[in-house]
Amino acid sequence: MILIAVPDSAIPEVAEELAAAEWPQHAKRVVLHTSGAWSSGILAPLRQFGASVGSVHPLQSFSGIGSPHLEGCIFAIEGDFGATRVARSIARALEGRILALDPAAKPLYHAAATMAAGQVLAELEAAIQIFASMGMKRREALRALLPLTRQVLENLERLGPRAAWTGPLARGDFSVIEAHENSLGSWPGEYLTAYRALNRLSARVLSRNPESAQAELDRISLGTKHPWQAKGANA
Repeated sequence: MILIAVPDSAIPEVAEELAAAEWPQHAKRVVLHTSGAWSSGILAPLRQFGASVGSVHPLQSFSGIGSPHLEGCIFAIEGDFGATRVARSIARALEGRILALDPAAKPLYHAAATMAAGQVLAELEAAIQIFASMGMKRREALRALLPLTRQVLENLERLGPRAAWTGPLARGDFSVIEAHENSLGSWPGEYLTAYRALNRLSARVLSRNPESAQAELDRISLGTKHPWQAKGANA
């Protein structure tokens, strides 16, 4: 069994190198890659050599420092029968949980995972930098905000999404949202763009009346001009 655990962009090159290698005619190899975004189709050229190809993706955050726990972790698996059988054995040996995926669903699956991990980190880091701009040390800002994030996640697990939802949009307090947008006007454009996009996403997935909430958000955004927007309009 060959396990390809390289950056996603390097997988095609590794597959080409394997295809160029001399494969014994009697060999029945299994080749798996660990990408969350790409399906086993990226390894299809190896099938002509009798290889069974597939993918096995542990749904876990890997920082490159230390080894994360994999017990209870989801392992997303797809591919040829022989390859998925080996992938399932790997997942069971690591005490993971198996998620069988349609190959076409891999990019959507990985987009959702990215939203729940890397993009949450970006949101929290942006909030930390805003706190730091008010004179707080970075460590103090992290200690102030991280418990807030943890509590929301705990409430989500214990109570469900709508009961865990908090903030001015959850309360329908649009005047506060307007004040937020005005306060972000002096920051780089990504902050205000992200704030607006996240409010719209929150309205879509959490509000009981998403159309009404989004209409109010549109009204606020039309009245709140970022400096780069005003400059572009004058140009």
